[in-house]
Amino acid sequence: MRNIQQKLSIARGEQPAELLFKNAKLVNVLSGEIYASDVAVDDGRIIGLGEYEGRKVIDLQGAYLAPSLIDGHFHVESSMLTAAEFARAVVPHGTGAVVIDPHEYANVLGLEGVRYILESSKGLPLDFFIMLPSCVPATPFETAGARVTADDLRLMIADERIAGIAELMNYPGVYLGVESELAKIEAGKGKNIDGHAPGLSGRNLNAYVLAGIRSDHESTELAEAAEKLRLGLHLLLREGSTERNLATLAPLVTSHNAINCSFATDDKLAGDLVEEGHIDHCVRKAIAMGMPPIVALQIATINTARHYQLRNFGAIAPRYWADFIVFEDLQNLTVRQTYKKGILVAENGKYLSPPAAAVPSPRSTMNVRYRAPGDFQVLSDSAAKIRVIEIVPNQIVTRQTIETPRNQNGQIVTDPERDLLKLVVLERHRATGNVGVGFVRGFKLKTGALGSTVAHDAHNIVIVGVNDEDILRAIQELEAIQGGQVAVAGGEVRARLPLPIAGLVSDLPLDEVIGCIRALNKAARAMGCDLEAPFMTLSFLSLSPIPELKLTDQGLIVAVKMQRTSLFV
Repeated sequence: MRNIQQKLSIARGEQPAELLFKNAKLVNVLSGEIYASDVAVDDGRIIGLGEYEGRKVIDLQGAYLAPSLIDGHFHVESSMLTAAEFARAVVPHGTGAVVIDPHEYANVLGLEGVRYILESSKGLPLDFFIMLPSCVPATPFETAGARVTADDLRLMIADERIAGIAELMNYPGVYLGVESELAKIEAGKGKNIDGHAPGLSGRNLNAYVLAGIRSDHESTELAEAAEKLRLGLHLLLREGSTERNLATLAPLVTSHNAINCSFATDDKLAGDLVEEGHIDHCVRKAIAMGMPPIVALQIATINTARHYQLRNFGAIAPRYWADFIVFEDLQNLTVRQTYKKGILVAENGKYLSPPAAAVPSPRSTMNVRYRAPGDFQVLSDSAAKIRVIEIVPNQIVTRQTIETPRNQNGQIVTDPERDLLKLVVLERHRATGNVGVGFVRGFKLKTGALGSTVAHDAHNIVIVGVNDEDILRAIQELEAIQGGQVAVAGGEVRARLPLPIAGLVSDLPLDEVIGCIRALNKAARAMGCDLEAPFMTLSFLSLSPIPELKLTDQGLIVAVKMQRTSLFV
């Protein structure tokens, strides 16, 4: 590595730089300007802006040169890709760094999952900064694969690639001062503490912020986001595969408050990353809605780097890493080239980095006790009504509706004509045989079943189906492929995506994963489902409720209302 004296000599113009990016329209996100400049690079870092000599000259011929893009909050497991294949998907779109929460890995594998992503993301042309999962398990109502405590977080917080503590999902526990939650915040002091507070407002939101929370990515309404911004939360503008909030929230952003905003995708499928884009899609959409391009690029780069204390990332200036994107149209960002530490790693949509070294997969996580179709039966109750989960299109939140069920031979059965389907969750970590059965509306299946081992947050098996036989067949296939997603109809497997890494991630190349996802979606459509992302929608349906917490003279109690646990009204 070149020493600082050599770099200073190059910066003073006394000797040529290793690389010179010449004739660029420099997007300076620090000053908010765009102007003509050359950029000198040596040993992967920016040495200086202006007139320099270079041993190798890259003439940009008037193209725009901007910092590479940064995602402020992403669960890499939601892409169902390994870190190496995820890089293959997003680097051609100009992504240079991601702040990830391996919450799903941790819910299945505990700290082993966090160590796996740390190891498997090394040596890639994409920097991964990890937020340590804070809510494992997410609630006490499901059987997850692991438990992570504040003491566990303290073991890893000092790692230079750890950016802080990930989203504090138990927001009632935070604002009520539950000792275990405050201990997690304390473990991350000195680094960032991410929030997760959908719909929280008023005094409880004040208390949540006071506890030490620094950001939130769960705003779905403009007024909600405005209140959080006013209280000092860094606002992560989310645009994923199913969580599409950018159009709603973008009008809130002004030149005065944009410094407190970043883009995030949270959960995005492999095919969407390749075809629609990653953070570049957020930039394009924001600009199309009227956001000034320089503001959109600041939100996509320097704002995120500063919020998460990513030193020497997010800008083009001396000392910063030479992580660049090159593009030609400021109003419609299409990345032509991506550079990582001065090295060309993608061009015209093609990934150029050599294959990453193989990393051993974690242990198997499929431990299922076999079931029979009769285990999914729901006996009729004297009550005339049942509770039904209703999907909200393009969101991960759901509604509750009250319906009169269809009864047959003393059982409540599915009613495809009214889009009332059975929803089954089966524990897969400890072979307990625990099973939950409910009903859901929104999939519109006329036949068969869809199944997944990606099932937030405990990641047990979740199945939506028309009949119990296909539900069981889906479970059997998921066990056979050691986790994944399947579409079954008439006892026949119509499509599958094996996810043998923790039941969450494929070991297949990017193109094959995308092909499997397309086959699954095609099979789901043939079975009657018209959702844009049926399997991602399915994966969020097993989310348990955050418990209702109350303070009493005797201390903290958990009060779970009956409507949260009972199928019958």
